[in-house]
Amino acid sequence: MTSLDPRAPLVLDTRELGRRPGSQREVTRQVEAPPELGIEVLHVPEGSPVEIDLRLEAVMEGVLVTGTATAALEGECVRCLEAIDDDVEVTFQELYLYDDHAPADGDGQEDEVNRLEDDLLDLEPLLRDAVVLALPFQPLCEDDCPGLCTECGARLADDPDHAHEAPIDPRWAGLAALTQDQHEPEQQQD
Repeated sequence: MTSLDPRAPLVLDTRELGRRPGSQREVTRQVEAPPELGIEVLHVPEGSPVEIDLRLEAVMEGVLVTGTATAALEGECVRCLEAIDDDVEVTFQELYLYDDHAPADGDGQEDEVNRLEDDLLDLEPLLRDAVVLALPFQPLCEDDCPGLCTECGARLADDPDHAHEAPIDPRWAGLAALTQDQHEPEQQQD
């Protein structure tokens, strides 16, 4: 386990709570978004502002963190590749256990709990999970985005009447040639 840096923007010091159940503290801060906060097609740009409002509450086992985070999103529509600019607001709640209340090694639960490290807690994994889970799996610029033309790649929302001639089935190509011959005017022979 690596040591947490108390100066990091997403690392919080819980010593003020004093391990007294019921004591609480409100925290509001604006931090820079960590790298790779989101999914491949929709994300919070690295370094952009993230507004965080938290309540830290001491309980018997550790510190209960409840809060919201708000950030701007950038990405692209999965149907038409148009740019998407939106906002995301997520809520989260997580219990960070004191070192002496953590499950004993060997019971298989050590990876499933968050622990305080020298009364410090790292909010980044919690923020990352909350944002990723709040994002749509396939973001769209509009709910009814028609996407791109499969033949030429034109954006169908820009040209709703966009169409191509139906392709001729190769099995009927010979008949199509005969009907074309019938419609062409016959040339007079001298």
